[in-house]
Amino acid sequence: MEHTYPNLPPIHWVSNPDSPEFTQLSYALTHSSIVAIDAEWKPVRHHPDPTTERTFPTVSLLQLACRLARSPSDSSESTQTDSVVVFLVDLQSVPLSSIYGPLKEMLVAYDVLKLGFKFKQDLVYLSSTFCNFGCDPGFDKAEPFLDISSIYYLLQQRQHGRSASKDSKSLATICKELLGLSLSKELQCSDWSQRPLTEEQKIYAAVDAHCLLELFTIFELNIDKEASSSANNADSPGSLNLNLGLKEILDIPTADRRIISTRVDEASNIIKATTASEFFKDYLSIDVSISDPLCRHTIPLNNSFSEIISKYSSKILLKESDRKPRNSRKVKKQSASSSSRRAKGAECLDDWQGPPPWDLLNGGDGHAKFLCDVMVEGLAKHLRCVGIDAAVPYSKKPDSRELIEQALKEKRVLLTRDAKLFRHDYLLKNQIYRVRSLLKNEQLLEVIQTFQLNISEDRLMSRCTKCNGRFIQKPLTTDEAIQAAKGFQKIPSCLFNKNLEFWKCMDCNQLYWEGTQYHNAVQKFVNICNLSE
Repeated sequence: MEHTYPNLPPIHWVSNPDSPEFTQLSYALTHSSIVAIDAEWKPVRHHPDPTTERTFPTVSLLQLACRLARSPSDSSESTQTDSVVVFLVDLQSVPLSSIYGPLKEMLVAYDVLKLGFKFKQDLVYLSSTFCNFGCDPGFDKAEPFLDISSIYYLLQQRQHGRSASKDSKSLATICKELLGLSLSKELQCSDWSQRPLTEEQKIYAAVDAHCLLELFTIFELNIDKEASSSANNADSPGSLNLNLGLKEILDIPTADRRIISTRVDEASNIIKATTASEFFKDYLSIDVSISDPLCRHTIPLNNSFSEIISKYSSKILLKESDRKPRNSRKVKKQSASSSSRRAKGAECLDDWQGPPPWDLLNGGDGHAKFLCDVMVEGLAKHLRCVGIDAAVPYSKKPDSRELIEQALKEKRVLLTRDAKLFRHDYLLKNQIYRVRSLLKNEQLLEVIQTFQLNISEDRLMSRCTKCNGRFIQKPLTTDEAIQAAKGFQKIPSCLFNKNLEFWKCMDCNQLYWEGTQYHNAVQKFVNICNLSE
């Protein structure tokens, strides 16, 4: 999974009610001032039969990022510090009755701010899941609650001095703008009901909850800056600059040290690789023992935090109508012709019809050629690594017509995960395939098996991963490579005395050499494609 998230705190996997992690979760739920919540479930991939009553998805994983308030020896507010821990609760293993009470109490606790991103749907699915397993009634309220999208619009509105656009922003976009980090959503549609989850899935799930706390920290620090500006700048009490990054905010002498130290604690947790028992050691020395974790023991809220709750928070209250899945009315209005087209599209989604345009029977040259749209662009690099011709669209944001024209012109099979492209299947004939898998390694195997591609070890790393070009027939010596790289590419000096062979792409002139990365990549794809058997 390609994302950049350097300061993720300790992650605790909770799957057994008798485990230390479960006890720590119970403790955190009663000792946190802020809890960021997210949930994952198995996605519904197909429209249900309109005659069958719909049901809500069953939540498989609950993510909770908790900001716990320490009780310092000095009770002054300036020295109070917080720490953050993330729990991944396996709702398929933990008896739901064992956590129903603590969760419900936390959701309505007035001294715990709940954070989420478009969380109402998650709450509906959570409530339904707990009800289905005997916890009736389910969850019906979250208060006080603050939606991260509201935080984003507040910051944008104050920064620009006018009402911000209400265009829907994804969480990834908000993280990119406010935190400057890339939040990968590659695993969003994973089958979260499968066990065991991969490490990539666990990190993805943890990041989805923890980034909500990070975004709130940006908002909280800007509020502190606002208060500081109002108090210290009598000439322009309304002058604000809410377009501040964390570095600039941390330079402010009057910034809230409690929040600032949160980020120090998070980084420290990663560097020291704190174990679960060590992480909670300080907390358990507070007035409450771990043997009674459900006794609520939150530190009184400071003034700025209380003001944020009273001024900006709201609540989510589920109505009776929210608890009943709605059947789509559009299904009833479908005409016979549109139903036929949809059935045809569904058939195309299920199986590859073939033969491909490169087939000798179609006048092709027998060499597989693919076009990977932006949704499977990572698959293109994997195909190139095993020697398969895999192009990407000419432009960064191509429309459907451009993709179709490129596939037809170059006689390629278009690989995509976008079901909308199958509306044009009559134009593409046998030149479009929907990739089912979500992970690049699995996508590669799926394409190899579907199109019966012949992969051999001598073809690995035989194409340029940068542009899809072929390498020159004869390798370059070190001197030839240094000459070819002048003004174009820097070759590390440590390679000069190793008598390596260099390879040059005939299209983009990129140079490659058989170093450690090359051999690691070869071994990786040998293992993926089972070439060693």
